[in-house]
Amino acid sequence: MVATQKRLPAADVLRGLGENENGSGGGGWRLPRRRPSTPPVIRVVDRVVTDVLDLRAVEVPYVLEFERCRFEAPPDLRQANLAGISFSDCDLPGLEARNLSSSNDVSLLGCRVTGLVDLTDAEIAGSVLLRDSRFSVPGGLCVHADRLTLAGALLGFGIHTEGEIRLAGARIGGNINLVTAQLRHADGFTLNGNGMQVGGNFLGTLTSHGVVFLANARISSALSMRGAVLSRGSDFEETTDPHADPSATLVLDRVDVSGDVELDRDFTSAGTVRLVNAKIGGTLSLADAVLDAVSPPAVGTEPTGSGRALHVDGAEIGGDVVGRGVRISGQLRMVDTHVRGSITVERATVDNPFADAVLANRTRVGSNFVVRESNVSGGLELRGITVGANLDLRGSRLTKPGKYRHQPREKPSLDIGGATIGRDLICARGEKEFVAHGGVRCRRAVIGRMANFNGGVLGYKLDSHALNAMGMQVQELMLNVVSPPKGLVTLRQARCTSLDDNENFWNATGFIDLDDFRYDSLARPIDLRDDAQVEQRLRWLRHAMRRSYHPRPYDQFAEMLTAAGNEEHASTVLIEKQRLRYRAVAEGMRFLGPLVLLWSFLQRSMVGYGYRPARALGWLITAWLIGSVWFQYKGPLVPINEDDHLPWNAWLYTIDLVVPIVDFGNKNRWQTPGTSMWIASGLIVSGWVLATTVAAGLTRMLKR
Repeated sequence: MVATQKRLPAADVLRGLGENENGSGGGGWRLPRRRPSTPPVIRVVDRVVTDVLDLRAVEVPYVLEFERCRFEAPPDLRQANLAGISFSDCDLPGLEARNLSSSNDVSLLGCRVTGLVDLTDAEIAGSVLLRDSRFSVPGGLCVHADRLTLAGALLGFGIHTEGEIRLAGARIGGNINLVTAQLRHADGFTLNGNGMQVGGNFLGTLTSHGVVFLANARISSALSMRGAVLSRGSDFEETTDPHADPSATLVLDRVDVSGDVELDRDFTSAGTVRLVNAKIGGTLSLADAVLDAVSPPAVGTEPTGSGRALHVDGAEIGGDVVGRGVRISGQLRMVDTHVRGSITVERATVDNPFADAVLANRTRVGSNFVVRESNVSGGLELRGITVGANLDLRGSRLTKPGKYRHQPREKPSLDIGGATIGRDLICARGEKEFVAHGGVRCRRAVIGRMANFNGGVLGYKLDSHALNAMGMQVQELMLNVVSPPKGLVTLRQARCTSLDDNENFWNATGFIDLDDFRYDSLARPIDLRDDAQVEQRLRWLRHAMRRSYHPRPYDQFAEMLTAAGNEEHASTVLIEKQRLRYRAVAEGMRFLGPLVLLWSFLQRSMVGYGYRPARALGWLITAWLIGSVWFQYKGPLVPINEDDHLPWNAWLYTIDLVVPIVDFGNKNRWQTPGTSMWIASGLIVSGWVLATTVAAGLTRMLKR
């Protein structure tokens, strides 16, 4: 094409602007006839324009069209007032158009530009068309359009750039279309739209090797980068700022988007995507996206792991966050984020081993927070989160938990300490088992309805916490786990209305802390005649507390049974509590321990530690019968006062000895020499003990 081009001095072009409007101009360009209501068009075809096409501060009432032309110097359109200008399939060493005013479109279609295109402060009543053009200024600015005012659209689909497109502060009335664009500026910004305003959509299905920087932008409709491929160079700046992301590929900090933000459908980022303090009116879609954090070893920290793949701190999202099928390598960080809809991450993969895979402390979610049927390598830290409906991790697998920054121990796989959940916490089986190798921490969490761990596998280390639910408040607590929790379990100060559990839970490999754990009922109530179930639950308690003495769990079990009207089984539980108490006291006494155990045995067998008054009454009758037989065998005793003529009756004499306070007139009338004296004394002592126990039992019965 270049071989057929004729040279045309720029001065000839300028000279021709003043010639015949309705005829042909000289030098290979012409002025075609147009309708009266439209400006005439001056076309220059297949020419090499020498020197500088200098239209600076010139008012040209024509649309200038250059087709298949080559310019030896950048055209100078600074402060010009044109009806419109178009370069089609041209070679340009640049374009100087600062403060340009155009009544129609400014087009560079299929052009090859090797210098700066400067549209700073330009005012264009039409659109800017850059379709299929190539801009090459390696390491520098290739398009500079700060504060560009554009009534129409910026159409750059199919463009190729080597350098930075700068649109800082631009005001664009229509859409920005960068579909199939290929942008490259490995060590800087490929697109810098800091503070720009877009009246329509931002469509960016592009390929970028560098940073797409759209901080502070305002977009009146949707921001769509579906299918975009973003990457960075390998040289990252080191920084001590814990919130910086030196490997960012897309920066949307403080962006204000009235519609949806679509980073989905094979959207790929080999670096951090930042939306810090962003405001999104619609949905943030990450479905089927691939977010791969690339962080240099000098910058990476333990809590961050591989780096942040998605950084959404402080964002406000009016709709949902959708992440079905998303694949994340690195950390998903969304601290202090407010999502008015739901967060849905289903069948996803989040890979940030030995660090926080999801960090969402103090985030507020209006509806559901769902991480279902997903594989998470790393921890989920959701402290202080507020969820309006359900926090659902059904069927997810949480492995390789993170570590604390200043402590050697591991973090839990799921940490929702201090969380407020409107309805349910679901850590249960879905299509597969719920697995949390680092355990679950829901300390001081407030859950509106149900905490469901049915079908879960908790913990994998014996010296760590499998479940820490200290102070948790919930209506229904479901603990039908698949296998015994591996590690410690803490239910101290937890509160629930209904407890649904199984033997696997109580067979936890570590100690179960049950102090002040309160539950009002069991999901499967104990029948009044089901002694076996009571004994089974007592075995579970003994195993859970490693046979150590802790009175509160037994008191709680007995209170629950009493409230259900099951007094007999409640007494059984309290008797077991007293047995363990005496055993603990005996273990603390080196020499008197056997005597304590003997005294415990006597109380348990004779009166059930006072909780079996019927036994005391039986022993009282037995003592009366044995004493009566003895004194009947010994015959009439000798009266103390021989002047008394009281008839001898062994049965009445014995009942006088056994029953305290009551006096039938026999106890102090007869002498008891030898063995009879000791038997009488024993009967008196036994009578006092047994009668007091019977009285206490009758008192409790009358109170009920």
